[in-house]
Amino acid sequence: MRAVDERLEDFTGLLRQNGLRISPAEVADAAQATLLVGMEDRAAFRGALRATLVKRGQDAPVFDRLFELYFTGAKDLVEGLQDSLLDALESEKLDELQLEEIARMLARMSPLTQALAAGRADQLARILRQAMLGIDFRGLQSPLQRGFYARRLLQAAGGSLAEKELQQLLHLLQQRGLDPARLELASRKVSQTLQALEEAARRVADREQKARDPEARGDKSLLHRSLASLTADEVQRMRTVVRRLAERLKTRLSRRRKVRRRGSLSVRRTLRKNLSTGGEPYKLVFRARRPERPEIVVLCDVSDSVRNVSRLMLQFVYTLQELYARVRSFVFVSDIGEVTHLFKNMDVSTAVDLATAGRVINLSANSNYGHALRLFHNTWLGSITRRTTVIVIGDGRTNYNPPNAWALADLKRRCRRLIWLCPEEQHSWGFGDSEMPLYARHCDRVESVRSVDDLGRVAAELMP
Repeated sequence: MRAVDERLEDFTGLLRQNGLRISPAEVADAAQATLLVGMEDRAAFRGALRATLVKRGQDAPVFDRLFELYFTGAKDLVEGLQDSLLDALESEKLDELQLEEIARMLARMSPLTQALAAGRADQLARILRQAMLGIDFRGLQSPLQRGFYARRLLQAAGGSLAEKELQQLLHLLQQRGLDPARLELASRKVSQTLQALEEAARRVADREQKARDPEARGDKSLLHRSLASLTADEVQRMRTVVRRLAERLKTRLSRRRKVRRRGSLSVRRTLRKNLSTGGEPYKLVFRARRPERPEIVVLCDVSDSVRNVSRLMLQFVYTLQELYARVRSFVFVSDIGEVTHLFKNMDVSTAVDLATAGRVINLSANSNYGHALRLFHNTWLGSITRRTTVIVIGDGRTNYNPPNAWALADLKRRCRRLIWLCPEEQHSWGFGDSEMPLYARHCDRVESVRSVDDLGRVAAELMP
């Protein structure tokens, strides 16, 4: 019952992430309703949760979508078990003694092995469902984690033991002198059966991950759309997505910093602390590590070709600004100007709008990276220190003007790290007026960021 309560708590957390307002009392009501109707009757179980957790008609479609993703029975995820291993062996006309010996051996094996050998999709579904109750899927946020959680599910269901037992069964058949052709058939069938089990675990992990994606809207999710192709309405919707991503990443980075906060062991202070125990180090003392909050300087191209991308990336950086000692932002097309003051005096969304609306620089000019880099070098290079991480956002297209890469090289020598985020795919760098290959030589890291998925991945890797 405790595992069921944890699953219910997790499910209500997903509903809250997707905009449903659910109180602790309503969660308790849902748990009591589940206890009364049980989970075997799917329709009754769904009706009980919907009656206790959904208060507004507009929330009903969200509940239905998440319920289907979260509580989908594992049976429809199990494929490839139409023909059982036992049926295949029987069709090879083994003698009765061999079949009885195989049956006796299977009877001593795990329930998962028996379900796989007999091709029992319903039994396998129950085993997978039971294993799911013992796994905390709340950390499954990214599609890149599906493989890891699929392996955890296989382990919890007894996949390793089942594979070992099926191999023992093959070994027994070989010892009993089974014809090599028939043995090859049995071996192939065992491989297909194990592959079907792995695929079922992957599909379970896939559905669990989709249920935890608050921005998931099928294959046309904005998360995977090219930022440069968004319409004005989609840019407004994307702001919410970017804010949620930044808040989620900020929580993760803050947690990581707390873990790393403890310094190295102080032997002298540890021995002094443990004098009362005869020097036995029961209480460890660590040197306090001075918290490091680096500075961020953002140089952002706001020309027409990348303005949508720039607006979203600026919002992303400033949503993370609590992690840094100071964030300074500059926008450029040909001239360059500082917009940090806008973010100090108003909310992030309004500041981004003003920063990209031509209040500081002339937006009608032709893009000129070389001129902008030279102006920044001449005016603000002295403010760059070894604590500064510089982030350049732009496509590196210079309209065939001098690139002035030397200014970028000087910038790299003075700063802690120089990172360039380019909204174009790497295979297009260097063609036409693109100077990205030249600029990349003077950067610590260059990344192609074409979607919010890319932005989240790169930020998680690069942010300190």
